[in-house]
Amino acid sequence: MRLSGGSACIKYLLFIFNLLFVVTGIVVLSVGAVIQGIYYDYNDFLDDGFLSVPSLLIAVGSIVLIVSFLGCCGAVKENHCMVLSFSITLMLVFILEMSGGIAGYLLRDRTASVIEERLNHTLKSYNDKKDIQEVWAGMQKGLNCCGISSYTDWETVYNNGSLPISCCDINELAVGLLECTANTTTTTIHPSGCLPALGRFVNEHAAVLGGVGIGIGFIQLLGVVLACLLARHIRSNYENV
Repeated sequence: MRLSGGSACIKYLLFIFNLLFVVTGIVVLSVGAVIQGIYYDYNDFLDDGFLSVPSLLIAVGSIVLIVSFLGCCGAVKENHCMVLSFSITLMLVFILEMSGGIAGYLLRDRTASVIEERLNHTLKSYNDKKDIQEVWAGMQKGLNCCGISSYTDWETVYNNGSLPISCCDINELAVGLLECTANTTTTTIHPSGCLPALGRFVNEHAAVLGGVGIGIGFIQLLGVVLACLLARHIRSNYENV
């Protein structure tokens, strides 16, 4: 069976778009994996909701790669069932991507409260748990911050003016500063607290998750339209034979 000129055009457009879907699937999977890795480094200060969104995008990206193969085969073979299955599956993927994108944006509204609660909780157990000390050190070094709101928050942990080494500038430590204290020059201690610093960091990546999920979702919605049109033309041609 040969498709008419308009149907053939839709067929080749769908095939081309499926190649684009492979790229978008890789992008979605990669973004989800990278941000999940970034969030994992700070998982002690975040709840499960922050890790579930990039995990969702990883799953969606993997599904898109499989679905794209189904769409290519259906378009090339002009198989009504495969094309229709492709369009339905892609619509479900679109819904998942929109859900992930919206969830990524919604996470920004509760970032500050979640992080503040976790920072306070972990600060109280700082002296008792080695792993908490390590994640605080990693965060303060990585984000150039100190304490929750400022270095004075460490007065609840140390009562002698001492601060974690990670609160001080590494370059100055390298030239002879062997300890970090509240009496150190203000240029040495990281000036900002970790609550605003980590909040900005998480929100920036949440915005990326939201933008990727929603933006690529709308691109894939065009594929759903093309697949439905092709499935209708294939069915119509079969009925006319």
